[in-house]
Order: sequence, then C-alpha cells, then structure tokens
Amino acid sequence: MPASPSTARAINDRLALRLLQQQGPLTAGQLKQLTGLSRPTVADLVERLQSAALITVVGEAGAERRGPNARLYGIVADRAHLAALDVRTDGLTVVVADLLGTVLAEASVPIGGDTGTGPAVEQAVALVERTAKEAGAERLHSIGVGAPGLIDPATGELRDSSGLPAWHRRLAGALHERLAARVLVENETNLAALAEQRDGAAADRDTFVLLWLGHGVGAAVVLDGALRRGASGGTGEIGFLPVPGTAGLPSATACDGGFHSLAGAAAIAELALSHGLLTPQVSHEPPAAALVRQAASAAAGGREHAFLDALADRLAIGVASVTAVLDPGCVVLGGEVGHGGGEVLAARVADRLASMSPLPTEVRASTLGGAAVLRGALLKAREAAQDELFPG
Repeated sequence: MPASPSTARAINDRLALRLLQQQGPLTAGQLKQLTGLSRPTVADLVERLQSAALITVVGEAGAERRGPNARLYGIVADRAHLAALDVRTDGLTVVVADLLGTVLAEASVPIGGDTGTGPAVEQAVALVERTAKEAGAERLHSIGVGAPGLIDPATGELRDSSGLPAWHRRLAGALHERLAARVLVENETNLAALAEQRDGAAADRDTFVLLWLGHGVGAAVVLDGALRRGASGGTGEIGFLPVPGTAGLPSATACDGGFHSLAGAAAIAELALSHGLLTPQVSHEPPAAALVRQAASAAAGGREHAFLDALADRLAIGVASVTAVLDPGCVVLGGEVGHGGGEVLAARVADRLASMSPLPTEVRASTLGGAAVLRGALLKAREAAQDELFPG
C-alpha cells in the first residue's frame, strides 16, 4: 500500500536529516538533487525541520552568496547532548558530544579494586556530571555505555559476571536516576566492532569478526551488516574457547585454560618475557599493547620479531576456530594490542591462518584501537537520540 501523506513526510524528513548529518550543510537545491524530491516538497520539509528546531541556516553558498537559493542548512548541533562511557575494571573514560558527534569534553577517573560499590558508582556518576558541565550541556539526552561482560538480551542490562566489579552493574541505573537520561549498555567489543565498521578497518565490510585484544580477549560478530549477540548475549566470548597450548580447560566461571590464557594481556607479557623482552614503562597505553607496539617497530630479525611470531602462532589458533564456524572473510585484530601490532602482526596471523584454513580470510589491523569503544558508545547514543528527535 502507498504511504500516507504523514508517513511520506516523515520518511522525507528523516532522509534529509541523514544527508545533512553525513555530508554537512546543504542548500535546498542540493537536498533536491540528493533526495530526488520535487522543489515544493523540499521547501515544505525545510520549513518543517526549521520549525522543529532541528535545522537552521548556517551560511550561504555559491559564487554570489546571496538569496534564498544560496542558504546553507545544517543540523542544530546542540539540539541534544550525548555522553559515551568506556568502563574498564580499573576505571572509566567519558566523552560528551553534541548531536553531530563533535566531542566537547573528555575526562577519565581511576577506580581502584578496593573501592566499595557505592563510592565507585558515585565517582563514576560525578565524573559524567562534571564532564557534561564542562561541555556546556544542561542535560544529557542519551548515554552509551561500553562495558566488559555479558549483556542480557531480554533486559539490556549487564549480567552478573565473575571477576567483574559490582559497580559496573549499578552504574546504568544510577546514571538514569541522577541524570534523567536514556542509558544504553552494550558489550565493549560489540561497540568497538560498530565503530570499526562505521569509521575504521571494516568500513568496506558488511560481514566480519572483530577479535578484541586488550586486558582480556573477546570477539564481535557482524553478519550481513547486523551485530549478532546470540541467545544469551554471549556471542564472541572467545576467551572461554578451549584451545591447545594451555595448561587445562576453562570453566563456567573462569576463562583460565581457554583462549584467554594464550592471548590475554598477562599471557602476552609472559610470552614477551620468555623472549627476553621487558615491559616498557609507558603511561598512555596498556603494558601489553606497548610491548607489541615496540616489537612491531623493531628491526627485522631480532628477538622482538621472534616474539611476534610466537604471538601470531597463538592468535591464529583462535582466528582459525572462528573462521571455521563463521567464514566471515575478514577478521580485524582490535583493541590496544591489535592496533599496536598493526600490519606487522596482522600479516603474520594471516600467513599462519592461510596454512591452517582452506577459507580465504583477510586479517586486518584495527585503525581505532582502544578508542573504538568510546566511538561505538557515542554512535549508539547518537542513534538513540536521532530515533527520538528525528521524525518517523
């Protein structure tokens, strides 16, 4: 059935807003050309969106730069403010941005393991409040939260996971209560995959797997453009994957003995030490990532590259397992470690994978690294705000 007039208007308005978001300010003529709509229809939607305070005139274009046809329309960036949180076991980072995704303020706070649940939640919420104030945001519309652990697909909440701080699970409720914002929680690796697909190493792929290499290991699965979470939200819990080369088997409550024991940060540090490499003292990135980055930048033929060879042997085991089940055609080595290893590490993993699997698979290095979690959380918050604010 043909769309009703009101539905058609909503579709046209949303299309125009998406174009303005993706391409920046446009004239009415450019909107007409890009949407294929008639001139009167474009004039009507421009008037509606201005009346709704969603777009405004931001300048003029053209050689003469005058007259109605030269007006450039852009989204009202401060129509809504957003926050994104990257929650780790030892602290969190928050950014506050406008509706266009422009970051206005950023801050971090460490939260020690001996901090009680209540004080830890208070520290986290207070940091978000201070950052929002610094950004000039009177209120936050949506907050995207990236955290380790399983997300219950029925409730959207973090499940009680062994080894993770209790304040993680309390944080979303406290943010909603204190800030009256919409809070969306997602697994950190899933958010990283969304960011790599939108702005990073997988921008040209609609099917791929992101292998997260940070403090722990995880995977995110994107098939035909859609993120797959699984029946219980556990798709990609590759740290629990039983693999050869470990001292035992993982259990239902601990991934020791699984792939985590080969590719987690502690395992990487031990592997480096066995090759005579000491962890560099670097403040701006995790120790395991600094080790891998230093090794990848060293001259060929030394012990650094022997370490990378051994690490690639380990990573290829996990990648081959994922490839055999999903055949994604592309695996991105993500997280701080994957980004630190760059193409040097990715090429080694690809070589080993080619000898282990008959399925052609590209192995790429992350272009966003650990920053992908915040980027993905911000994308999720922005999408939520747009769904509410943009018509249709």
